[in-house]
Amino acid sequence: MPMYLNEDQAMLRDSAREFLKSEAPVSHLRKLRDDNCKDGFRHALWKQFGEMGFTGILIGEDDGGLGLGHVEAGVVLEEIGRNLSPSPFLTTAIAGVAALNHGGQHLKDKFFPGILAGETVLALAIDESAKHRPSHIATKAERSGNGFKLTGNKQFVIQGASADALIVAARTAGAPGETDGLTLFAVDKDTANMSMDSTRLVDSSMAAHVTFDGVEVDGDAVIGEVDNGWQVLSSLLRAGRAGSAAELVGVGAGAMDMTVDYLKQRKQFGRLIGEFQALQHRAAHLYSEMEIARAAVLKAQQLLDEGKDSAEIYVSVAKAKAGRTTNLTVREGVQMHGGIGMTDEYDIGFYMKRDRALNEFMGDANFHAGRVAEIFGY
Repeated sequence: MPMYLNEDQAMLRDSAREFLKSEAPVSHLRKLRDDNCKDGFRHALWKQFGEMGFTGILIGEDDGGLGLGHVEAGVVLEEIGRNLSPSPFLTTAIAGVAALNHGGQHLKDKFFPGILAGETVLALAIDESAKHRPSHIATKAERSGNGFKLTGNKQFVIQGASADALIVAARTAGAPGETDGLTLFAVDKDTANMSMDSTRLVDSSMAAHVTFDGVEVDGDAVIGEVDNGWQVLSSLLRAGRAGSAAELVGVGAGAMDMTVDYLKQRKQFGRLIGEFQALQHRAAHLYSEMEIARAAVLKAQQLLDEGKDSAEIYVSVAKAKAGRTTNLTVREGVQMHGGIGMTDEYDIGFYMKRDRALNEFMGDANFHAGRVAEIFGY
């Protein structure tokens, strides 16, 4: 496939760009932070996502969605990153839907209408430590009556306290470190014996530490097959990782545009600082690195849409490259802004904070570089 967007995808990009620039620019994030918003996002904006059709990108046409793919999802996510627009789009409409697409029709009928309307929010209860290690899941799901009893803890569940349901990965067999014996569950938020402790992350988003103390769920809550949840979890992770890589590219692009604009406006020693060759070289280097990252992400998305086995490694390549490139871009942006880049008055700092949080989501650059090396046998 060509390494550029087709006409329909370009139209979607333009639509998303105008919508988010108007409805959820960086000033929107700043206001949510200053107001100490308990959700970290605005539900009215999430409903607008539904009205625009964005929430149905990965939902099949038979279920009322658009039946599009990861390339189209990435188009929207890049614009979300460019504007730092807080929303549950990545966790709900991308990773959450990717998991539910493996579930029974009863789960689709339960959750998809609300997601399509921009009313339902899903949270992903996967990780159990400070770092992303999905195979190390220890939360137990023991047989209980016609269902299961969940016991354990989950960390950094993004928008967990605001979610209508959690997609929980638990162990029905095996031991931590093994991929066999995992099962995924859709657990309603108001289920008994589940408690949450919310915390605000560095990028002003909200996450929750979740405790399951004998949470009872019935068999209908299972997504996919019991003990064979690694396949469903892998689909969720591939979608989430490719999506977060696309959003990282948007974060880097937004920071780079802001920095280049500053170079064209700021004067020093009677000259625009953008006229200094050293800064021109640094800006040109950022541009080339961002284009490589964008190409890596697009290739991973295309392979996912084609159902290729090689998508697994390309997703990790994309997440690692986007993570390292965006980190370089936001650091260079702060430096080229000079001292004011370290102040809250300028928005460039918000891009650095979002990069820090998004880099950790579903594995940082080191994690994914390690996965690539492992797949190649290094």
